[in-house]
Amino acid sequence: MDDYVIHFLEKLSRFTDKILFVTNGDLPEESAARLAGVVSEIVVRPNTGFDVLAYKEGLARARLGRGYDEVLLVNHTCYGPIFPFDELFGEMEKRDCDFWGVTAHKEITPNPLTGKGTLAYHLNSNFIAIRSRMLRAGAFRRYWKAIQGKATYEAAILEHESVFTDHFRRLGFVCECYLDAARYGTHYPALLDADETLTDRNPLLKRRLLFQEPSHLEEYSVDVPRALDIVKNTSDYDMELIWRNAVRAAPLRALTTNAALTSVFPDTRINADGPKNWGRIAVCAHVFYPDMVDELLDLGENIPCQYDFIATTETEEKKKLIEVAAGRRSNVRRTIVRVVERNRGRDMSALLISCRDLFLEDHYDLVCRLHSKKTPHLHTGRSNVFKRHMFQNLLNSPGYTANVLDMFRDSPWMGVAVPSIIQMSYGTLGHAWGANRQRTVEVAERIGIQAQFDPYTPVGAFGSMFWFRPNALRKLFAHEWVWEDFEAEPYPLDGTLGHAIERLVSYVAQDAGYTTQQILCRRLAEWNFGVLEYKLQKLTSVLPNANFSAQADFLHHWKMANYRSRDMPLGARTAPMMPQAWRDFLQACRRSLAYRFGRLGKNPIV
Repeated sequence: MDDYVIHFLEKLSRFTDKILFVTNGDLPEESAARLAGVVSEIVVRPNTGFDVLAYKEGLARARLGRGYDEVLLVNHTCYGPIFPFDELFGEMEKRDCDFWGVTAHKEITPNPLTGKGTLAYHLNSNFIAIRSRMLRAGAFRRYWKAIQGKATYEAAILEHESVFTDHFRRLGFVCECYLDAARYGTHYPALLDADETLTDRNPLLKRRLLFQEPSHLEEYSVDVPRALDIVKNTSDYDMELIWRNAVRAAPLRALTTNAALTSVFPDTRINADGPKNWGRIAVCAHVFYPDMVDELLDLGENIPCQYDFIATTETEEKKKLIEVAAGRRSNVRRTIVRVVERNRGRDMSALLISCRDLFLEDHYDLVCRLHSKKTPHLHTGRSNVFKRHMFQNLLNSPGYTANVLDMFRDSPWMGVAVPSIIQMSYGTLGHAWGANRQRTVEVAERIGIQAQFDPYTPVGAFGSMFWFRPNALRKLFAHEWVWEDFEAEPYPLDGTLGHAIERLVSYVAQDAGYTTQQILCRRLAEWNFGVLEYKLQKLTSVLPNANFSAQADFLHHWKMANYRSRDMPLGARTAPMMPQAWRDFLQACRRSLAYRFGRLGKNPIV
C-alpha cells in the first residue's frame, strides 16, 4: 500500500461519510492496518475484472438505498490531490447534474479499440461521482447487473468506461465535467495534455505518464517534465509520494525517459547561497595504476567540502604511495587504504568485498565510486573518451559537484547518479546488455532483487563509476560475496560478474525504492547531444518519412525477417533471398505502413 494512496484517501475523507476500499488481490496485514484509520470497510476480492468489477462489488455493498447524496467511484491510477479537493468539490457543488467527472475523453472516429465505429465522449473512469437521482434509478441498477467483467484491459474499457457516460446521457441524465475536454488539443487531455490540465488546477495526475512506453508519449509531444515541474512549483503536493511509487511500478528506462531523469549541470553552483549540509561524503577508489592516484585525488579537489578517501589496491607498496599522496590533500579528512586479499574481480570485487563493512555500517551519506581506468585493450582515443565521460560527468568542477550534492540532498528519493550511457564511438545504444543479460538476471535473483529489465539498454553504471547512497545499494553490499565468485585473470572483456553488477546497480536502488539520475556536465552534454542528433538523422534519412514509432515498427519487421535485403541476406553475396521470405517481409512492412502512416494521428492512446 503505497503512501500516495493513503494520502489520497486521507484528503478525500474530509468530503465523505464513508470510504469503502476494494482491493483486487491479497492485502498485506501491514497495509490493512494503515488503512484501518482512514477507510470504513475493506473488501478483498479476486484479481479479476479490473476496476470495473471492483466498482460493481463496492456499489453492491454500499447499500445505496440508505439515501446517499453522492457516490464516488475512484481508483488508484492517479496521484492527488495535486490541488486541494476544496476547489473541485466547491465548483461541482454549483453544477446542476446527475453525474460528473474530473476529466473526459473526446469522441473519436474510428474507435481505436475496435478499428471501426466511434468511441463516444466519456468521463475518465478514475473519478466519477453519481448523484442521488441517478443512484435511485432502476436504469442504474440494471446497468451494473449486466456488467460481467472482461479478461483484457481493452475489453474492460469497451464494457464500461467508454460506454457509461453515453449510455446514461441517452437516458436523459445530465453529465458535467470539471475540466472541459474541448479546451485541449488532444483526445485524452488527462494523459496527453497533463501539463495543460494542471495549469487549470486539475487535482489528479495520471500515474501512467511515468511508465507509458516513451515513444507513444513522444508521438503526442506529452511534456511530462513540465507537468512534474508544475506540481513541484505550484502545489504543496509531496513529490516523494510520486517518486516512491513510480520507482516501484515503472520500468526504469521508461521512467528515466518520460520523467527526464537526466540532469545537465553547469560548472557554477545553481543555488549559490544555499547551505552546504551534504552529510558525510566519501570517495571510494580502486587504484590498480598508482600513477593515476593524483588524477583521482585531483577529482576529489572538486568536492566542495571535506571527504574521506577510501582506496583499495593489490600491494603494500601501492598502499604506501596512495597514503602519501592522499596525505598531501587538505580536503581529505581521513584516508583509508586496504589491500585486497585476491587480485580477482578487479574494482568490483574490491568494492563489494574489501569495502563491504564501510557501506553496511552507516558511515557515509553519499559515496562517489571511482577507479583508475586506462582500458589498455582499446586505442588511446577511445579509452580516454570513456575515462573523461566518467570523471567529468561525476566530478567536473567544484560548482558542478556542488550541484550534484544539492540534488541528492534535495531529493531524498534519489539513490544513485550515473553518467549517461557512453555512446561516443561505442555501439551501446540498443545493445548495451552485450553478453550480460542472463548473468544479470541470475545475480538479481541471487541477491533478491525484483526488477523489470529493459530489453535493450539498461539504465546502468557503465564503467562502474557512480555516486550512490549506501542505503540504496544495501542488498548489493549485504550479500556475502567471495573472491571465487569473480573471474580470474586474464579478465574477460565481457560477460563477467563485474559487467553484470554494473548493469544491476540502478535496479538494486530501484528495488530499495530509490530513483537513478543520469548526470552530465554541460560540455559533454553539448557534444553528446550533437553526435546523437547526427546519428539519428542519418539513420532515419534512409527510412520512410514518418514518426519514430512507425520507423521503429518498420525496422522491427526487417529484424523479424532476419535483416534480409531484396536480393540476398545482409552481409552475404552468394545465396539469393528466397522469394517467399521476401514477400513475407514486404507484406509485414505494408501492414505496418498502412497501420502507422495511413492512420497517422488516428491511432491514439486511450
